[in-house]
Amino acid sequence: MKHSSRLYKRNSSRAMSSSMLKNLITLLLLTLSIQAYGQFEEWCIADEQTPDDELQKATEWACEMGGADCSKIQVNQPCYLPNTIRDHASYVFNNYYQRFKHKGGSCYFNSAAITTDLDPSHGSCKYELLP
Repeated sequence: MKHSSRLYKRNSSRAMSSSMLKNLITLLLLTLSIQAYGQFEEWCIADEQTPDDELQKATEWACEMGGADCSKIQVNQPCYLPNTIRDHASYVFNNYYQRFKHKGGSCYFNSAAITTDLDPSHGSCKYELLP
């Protein structure tokens, strides 16, 4: 009787381990699929703590050397207003980040930028979000 009791416990333990493993694998796959389908939507914006002169330098680099499309922050364009260096930098940083994030580009800009999961679009100024 003792032998069958130990055998039952061992088999029960294996079944529990197998069940737990299946649950963990399912959870892992679910987590990965959520991440792949938009869980990590993020935009790159100017850090509130960065001084304007640093934002200006980083914006100039992104527009002139970095390959960002800065046409939408020009006068009479959808992202010109509000006409502040912080708002312009945010648009430019995000444009660069979205265009180059899969090619090694980052949202760093010499510590002038941060990522956010809140869409910074406003009015007619739409911030890109590329998968």
